[in-house]
Amino acid sequence: MSFPEGSSLLDIYQGFGLDLPYPVVSAKVNNSSQGLKFRVYHNRDVEFLDITDSSGMRVYTRSLCFVLYKAASDVFPGSSLYIEHSISRGYYCIIRRADSIQVTEEEVKQIRERMQEIIDLDMPFRRNEVHTEEAVRIFRERGFEDKVKLLETSESVYTDYYTLGDTVDYYYGALLPSAGYLKVWGLEKFHDGMLLRIPDSHHPEQLAPMVNQPKTFEIFSENLRWNIIMGLSNVGDVNHALLKGNASELIQVAEALQEKKIVNIAEEIDQRMHSDNPVRIVLITGPSCSGKTTFTKRLSIQLLACGIRPMSFSTDDYFVNRVDTPKFPDGTYDFENIEALDRKLFEKDLKCLLAGEEVEVPIFNFTTGQREHKGKKLKLSDNTILIIEGIHALNPNLTSQIPDELKYKVYISALTSVSLDDHNWIPTRDNRLLRRIVRDYNKGAFTARETISQWPAVCEGEEKWIFPYQENADAMFNSALNIEFAVLRNHAEQILSSVPKNCPEYSESHRLLKFIHYFTPVSDKEIPPTSFLREFVGGSSFKY
Repeated sequence: MSFPEGSSLLDIYQGFGLDLPYPVVSAKVNNSSQGLKFRVYHNRDVEFLDITDSSGMRVYTRSLCFVLYKAASDVFPGSSLYIEHSISRGYYCIIRRADSIQVTEEEVKQIRERMQEIIDLDMPFRRNEVHTEEAVRIFRERGFEDKVKLLETSESVYTDYYTLGDTVDYYYGALLPSAGYLKVWGLEKFHDGMLLRIPDSHHPEQLAPMVNQPKTFEIFSENLRWNIIMGLSNVGDVNHALLKGNASELIQVAEALQEKKIVNIAEEIDQRMHSDNPVRIVLITGPSCSGKTTFTKRLSIQLLACGIRPMSFSTDDYFVNRVDTPKFPDGTYDFENIEALDRKLFEKDLKCLLAGEEVEVPIFNFTTGQREHKGKKLKLSDNTILIIEGIHALNPNLTSQIPDELKYKVYISALTSVSLDDHNWIPTRDNRLLRRIVRDYNKGAFTARETISQWPAVCEGEEKWIFPYQENADAMFNSALNIEFAVLRNHAEQILSSVPKNCPEYSESHRLLKFIHYFTPVSDKEIPPTSFLREFVGGSSFKY
């Protein structure tokens, strides 16, 4: 269809008269994400998006966060709102006031009611484009040092900021045209703050079901406490520290904190191994590119230092033969399905090992798709412990016949440790996706385009087979480093720039490129060879 030059995407959407199942919230224009107020002056390919698309969900969530910020500011003038991280299928938020009193149930209700008033008024989100120096001045006048530090180090000539009524804020992506688009949301008291709830991406007409995640919440809180101690609450803080020449110290402290955590886990395993009910198996799991392999190797070293001999036992070798692998409806193999493993044989061999027997374990030939026996034999001695790494390691169905007291379970992920600013968090999935893009490219396995194309299926598998069991862990470990994106930028920029503009994956590569430009780049020369980052950027002293 043809439209007048300068028509907005909203005008174009209404002009097409499309009958879509869910409300449109944004669009991709020539494979680049844009808000519905974006104006078109030349021929373009336009794909309209709702919140079942990850890009559309980001637009919806950012807009909801702005409404929350305005409502909190209106109800408690002079207060500060911090949107910390995703948890329990929502976003954990803290309000800090002059009286330092935690927000109450009644006060959360007041904020919720004010949010609904703003939405009922259908207040418009207005975008303003100015020189970055002007944006810095605007935010400095309002005391938003988090945004000042971020923008001062962003290298951008121009900056967009948004207004909602008389409230000013900054977001690193597009917003909805107006607050009235926000039909499904929730806000409730949560720990010492609030939980902002969002729609379910598979069923946008209803809220995402809340999931209790006390252990995950504690690991986030632990990182938050360390960030406050180190004075690195957001990317602006990290950038300023790097520009002052403190990269070496930041790297050393971050690595030391992770090593301290690994030592603590090893010592706890040691204690439980010498208890009345001795632990004999360490189960390690985590989503893609969480650093499971490096963690396993570093934990093994610390266990050796405790006088315990670790023995690796891979779930990958218990894949069923390729012909018996479950399939998706489209006929492709579902390798992440737990039924892709021969659980009966796995548990049989595991029980024999625990009984002190010698077992010949299989080796899976990924070239032929066949399980083979080649004389690899294992036997546990008194000071030996089995270490099993795999995506199903914490799934009770994998080791259902093994008593729980014999198992020590570890969940590892890259739970991103810094925020862009007080209202813009960094999704943990972006952390892992960047790791995967760099690793796949360096290994010659996949191009950035191919990795991005596979990512939604990877995430879907994690939602089904990994995340439901993470709270079963005895210990959780965060493999993210606060200077990680600064290091990854040097590796990822050129790789992401190789994605062609005429393919669907360009949208994600463009978003990630824009995102990593917020970080002051730093060389990886001081990253230790045993670091988690080395698993992805290369140069590790471990053999993978």
